[in-house]
Amino acid sequence: MTQSEVSSSSATDESARPRQPAAAGGARVPVSVDYSSLVQAISDYAIFLLDAKGHIVSWNAGAQKLKGYTESEIVGQHFSRFYTEEAIARGWPTYELEQATLTGRFEDEGWRVRKDGTTFWSNVVITAIRNASGQVTGFAKITRDLTAQREYLEALRQSEERFRLLVDSVKDYAIFMLDPQGLVISWNAGAARIKGYTHDEIVGRHFSRFYVPEEAAAGKPARELAIARQIGTVEDEGWRVRKDGTTFWANVIITAVYDESRRLRGFAKITRDLTERRRREELERSGERMREFLATLAHELRNPLAPVRNAVGVMQLESGLSPVLARARDLIDRQVTHLTRLVDDLLDIGRIMADKVELRISRVDLAEVIARAIEAARPFTDAREQQVVAHVPDEAVQVRGDMTRLVQVLQNLLHNASKFSPSGSTIDVHGRVDFRMAVLEVRDQGRGIPVRSLDKIFELFAQEKAGQELGEGGLGIGLTLCKSLVEMHGGSIVASSEGAGLGSTFTLSLPLASAQAEAGEGGAGAAAAEIQPLRVLVVDDNRDSADSLAMLLELKGHEVRLAYDGEQALQIAPRFAPHLALIDLAMPKLDGYATLAALRAMPELARTMYAAMTGFGHASDLDRTRAAGFHAHLVKPVEMAVLDALLARADARLSG
Repeated sequence: MTQSEVSSSSATDESARPRQPAAAGGARVPVSVDYSSLVQAISDYAIFLLDAKGHIVSWNAGAQKLKGYTESEIVGQHFSRFYTEEAIARGWPTYELEQATLTGRFEDEGWRVRKDGTTFWSNVVITAIRNASGQVTGFAKITRDLTAQREYLEALRQSEERFRLLVDSVKDYAIFMLDPQGLVISWNAGAARIKGYTHDEIVGRHFSRFYVPEEAAAGKPARELAIARQIGTVEDEGWRVRKDGTTFWANVIITAVYDESRRLRGFAKITRDLTERRRREELERSGERMREFLATLAHELRNPLAPVRNAVGVMQLESGLSPVLARARDLIDRQVTHLTRLVDDLLDIGRIMADKVELRISRVDLAEVIARAIEAARPFTDAREQQVVAHVPDEAVQVRGDMTRLVQVLQNLLHNASKFSPSGSTIDVHGRVDFRMAVLEVRDQGRGIPVRSLDKIFELFAQEKAGQELGEGGLGIGLTLCKSLVEMHGGSIVASSEGAGLGSTFTLSLPLASAQAEAGEGGAGAAAAEIQPLRVLVVDDNRDSADSLAMLLELKGHEVRLAYDGEQALQIAPRFAPHLALIDLAMPKLDGYATLAALRAMPELARTMYAAMTGFGHASDLDRTRAAGFHAHLVKPVEMAVLDALLARADARLSG
């Protein structure tokens, strides 16, 4: 085909269309009517001819469908109208024809323009057509719309990029890939932070280097990959090794990754550093063990305190003691009271740590709290010849709180002030209202508190040792207990001091009771009436405790029988028919609960009153003894007033 023939074909009718493009390299393809019909029928590809200058010579159905022009609209036009303005500006259409002329064929992908101005992503192949002498007489152009494929690939690329950015930006998890042999092939920022290796240091290395030497030598890494291949995933927790040789506690998940043909491509590995969580769990377990230890310690300390308290009670009922013995008795009484308070503090700290302290809230008068606390602390302050002076407002100040616990807090503060103040000094207790809060201040003239210790003194077991004299020690739990109980009431407590030798001030603030708060309980009941002699059975495997309690009860005029275990109690009780049975709970063989069940089954004991004796006094302990059938619950060492109240109840039960 000559140049004139190509030009002529652009001006002729259908007879021009059968001419076919030359193959790459300029080989001529014989004209075929069947082939022309085939090209014309193709609708998925734009197939058309250009002359040597780039003007359109022919147009098939696919070209019309793809580009939007009819044959009459486009034949004779230059093919550059299919290109974007940017491509035209940089001469891309001319460049394509030049490259096709030089090499015989040019292929490209890029944006093309339809008749309506919209663009599509196309694959374009331009083949040079040559005559017999090798001269280029035109071009065959095939265009395919790849917009859908490009959008899919772009979406896939963006998705992969998002996932890559997501994985790479995660810093709390080590997320990386292994090949089927266990070699590291990817590495994210979290892996670098947790394990200490950079990307270049670790990629291509075997992942077994993250395991402690003994586990690596035992083949654990290989076993984990084998399990992942078999069941899909494996999870483990254990020690892993960083680049610097330090270890951390890790949660590890390894997942096998397969392609569409179920061929193993490698493993996805996610590692999380759980060292801090494990440390917290260990602290919680340690705290639980501490709470159990404190409860057990307090219980065991109460057992020997019980007979000592009973013995003091016996001595107090004895007349005619010499002044020396009386002073010794009173000294023992004070020290038992002090030791009992320490044991109670131990129990309370254990309960607070376990979040098991229960407040009995009512309307509480601040002046009464101060009066009760001063009276409770009197044995301690009297021993040091100290005076406690209360300064309270004329008008009543009331808070919502637990009277017993608030007295306990103030009593602890008074004990603390007394312990660190000189003998004969004065301790002042001030009560007032500030900013709708009831404020209590305990001021002493003691050795003061260093500034560095003002916050630390409220920590458990913390004590200020500097300048502390012999005999001023303690458990370091009193102020911790005060702080916890005050905060449970919605208040606060702070310490202040002007310096060494200038005394200390403890200030606690409590919310005022609202006008709508319920009124407190009534005043104290009438004085106890005279109690008739009772038959009392004491059941306790601690012989000192049992004997001393029996001695005390006999001095009060009651008839007592002793049983040192549950089985002995079952033999004595039917013949003795006690009005009151005091039963220790923690006995070997037959404990207090089993002893009670057997005694209550005896018809001879239908009117007997039963009281449990134990070192545990939490509300849940009271609930358990009540559910078992005990009428009362005594916490060792039993206070004299509590014992007298129990005897009065037993007498009233008998009279009723």
